[in-house]
Amino acid sequence: MLFAPALRTHRAFDRSFERFLTDSVFQPVARGAKVEQTDDAWTLSLDVPGVTREQIAIDVDGTVVSVKTVEGAPRQYKAAYEFPAEIDTEATSAKLENGVLTLTVGKKKPVVTARQIAVQ
Repeated sequence: MLFAPALRTHRAFDRSFERFLTDSVFQPVARGAKVEQTDDAWTLSLDVPGVTREQIAIDVDGTVVSVKTVEGAPRQYKAAYEFPAEIDTEATSAKLENGVLTLTVGKKKPVVTARQIAVQ
């Protein structure tokens, strides 16, 4: 009986830690969001009903895309999504249609710096 509370706490911690790992590893995208991938880009679809184009701000910094609503929007939304490779901002676009924000995030092509040099 003396050790029973410690055992319960330990099991509860294990379940909490397992839930944390499961959520962070196997569910990396927020609810209401969907990610698809092609060779050239990722497509991120977010549900943002009741929000207009003017009320959404999207920022790209390195491999992170931040999406948030501006102050005064009827629905507050703020999230950041990290992608596994550098983002090509020139090939990135956003479209809002029927309460769904669709971001097409372009993948930056790797720069090949290797070349063969002729011996003279």
